[in-house]
Amino acid sequence: MKNRIPIKTHILGPEDDIVEVIKKYAKDKIDKNTVVVIAESPLAITQGRFYYPDYINIGYFAKRLCLFFPQIGSLASPFAMQLLINEVGLLRVLTSFVIGSALKIFGQKGIFYKFCGKQSALIDDTAGTIQPYDKVIVMGPKDPDKTAEEISQSLGGVGIAIVDANDLGVAWAVGCSKGIDPKEIESIMKDNPAGNADEQTPIVLIK
Repeated sequence: MKNRIPIKTHILGPEDDIVEVIKKYAKDKIDKNTVVVIAESPLAITQGRFYYPDYINIGYFAKRLCLFFPQIGSLASPFAMQLLINEVGLLRVLTSFVIGSALKIFGQKGIFYKFCGKQSALIDDTAGTIQPYDKVIVMGPKDPDKTAEEISQSLGGVGIAIVDANDLGVAWAVGCSKGIDPKEIESIMKDNPAGNADEQTPIVLIK
């Protein structure tokens, strides 16, 4: 097992530049063999990709489509569903829903998320993140592969992975810089060394 070093930071906000955050808290610990793992929700927050429910105008389709999703999932919220519609378009959401529903009859699950794209699986409903962002809905980071590569270049080419991990033994490398194997990162991060509560460790170094 590779060495994983969680890096504690302040609570990140939209005023933060993730590159500067990494430099501030971890620069002296990074070398050419390090992979910097960034948690997807804090990264999205630095991109300003969070929304207060009171300011989301819910449409007809969001109110109805959300009823078909499990209550434990974010898309059971009409607010989260509306944000997904805003993000990828109503036609894509409806098409994904129809295809996913049809194939579910034949035992195929998760098709909606496959057709609708990464953002459909990355939305965190209220209470899904640390305070004070437990009152907002957080989208997934924008263009995660492109963002990972841009961060990598800003840090001199160090490997970057953007990861959605939880305490259920599941990790998803939603974006990686060039040369990083997402499956390897997922295996290394599946026990979620960053934690899933108020640890304030949005960065983990793999060495």
